[in-house]
Amino acid sequence: MIKKLRELAELVGGSVIGNGDIDIKGISGIKEADEGDITFIAHTKYLPDLEKTRATAVIIGEKILDSRLPGLAPRSGAGQTPDSRLTLLRVKNPYFAFSKILELFSKRPYQPTGISNKALIGEGCSLGKEISVHPYVALEERVSIRDRVTLFPGVYIGKGSEIGEDSIIYPNVSIREDIKIGKRVIIHSGTVIGSDGFGFVEEGGRYHKIPQVGNVLIEDDVEIGANCTIDRATLGSTIIKRGTKIDNLVHIAHNVIIGEDSIIVAQVGISGSTEIGKHVILAGQAGIADHIKIGDNVVVIAQSGVGHDIESNQVISGTLAIPHKDWLKAQAIFAKLPEIRKKITDLEERIKRLEGINSKGGEKNGDQGNS
Repeated sequence: MIKKLRELAELVGGSVIGNGDIDIKGISGIKEADEGDITFIAHTKYLPDLEKTRATAVIIGEKILDSRLPGLAPRSGAGQTPDSRLTLLRVKNPYFAFSKILELFSKRPYQPTGISNKALIGEGCSLGKEISVHPYVALEERVSIRDRVTLFPGVYIGKGSEIGEDSIIYPNVSIREDIKIGKRVIIHSGTVIGSDGFGFVEEGGRYHKIPQVGNVLIEDDVEIGANCTIDRATLGSTIIKRGTKIDNLVHIAHNVIIGEDSIIVAQVGISGSTEIGKHVILAGQAGIADHIKIGDNVVVIAQSGVGHDIESNQVISGTLAIPHKDWLKAQAIFAKLPEIRKKITDLEERIKRLEGINSKGGEKNGDQGNS
């Protein structure tokens, strides 16, 4: 594939500084790029790499071009051209532009493979158009597979479950009964959706299982990483709302609701019946207690433990989590604790000596008064 740089600029909503008619044959990292490639710079610390890159063009952020950069370009402005041999594609968000252009050059046209004769298809299944069902896929009764769905080897889908259009289910994913998966959902290998929630009640010194008879609803444009577990609800639904992205090794318990466009990073654990707002980021290994609410636009820093409700628009860290600024102050003090302890010990000794002197002085004065 060959594209003019101006065509790429139109794709990402950027502007060309230099020759927009040059041919771009591919996209690569700044160190690996060759002639005909486009690469990208998202931070000033990578600017020295421009001296050695063989790339023909560079995607670069507006903020970097807002100040004069030696050997790269003058201050940005109408009619100005770069001082360097490189042609620039100026954009607001270089990471986003990079992802769009990478998708353009790497995406292959979808070609359905049909239904393998080694797949097991249960009675009453509804199969859409242009689907790809690979060997050793198992569909139970009344499964609905919509148009252009791809099911890789070893996928299991339980009774009455639905998979929406253009979704991709990678090898060895297990989707239990009565699960609803939306459009353009991607689920990576080894993930289990709809396993029983962890529900038990103690009676007579023994734990008795609470039937888990709800389901899981995954809305459109969700991506779920490898080896995740999303439990079915006890009653009702566990819900992952539109656009949320889930990393590998995440556990989401029964009756959890996660809002739109949230990010759940690796090894996060979310306990049952917790409600998480939209645009929330839970960083790696964060732990969320049960039956709490986290508001919109909250960021929970890695390895934090959240045991109470969190209002919207906060950054939270620590165990148990506290406002991030307070946590940073506490961390700054932590390293000085030995010094602070020594000072407190010295002050206590001084106070004891002063109290002793005052006590002796009082006794002496009292004696004089009685004489």
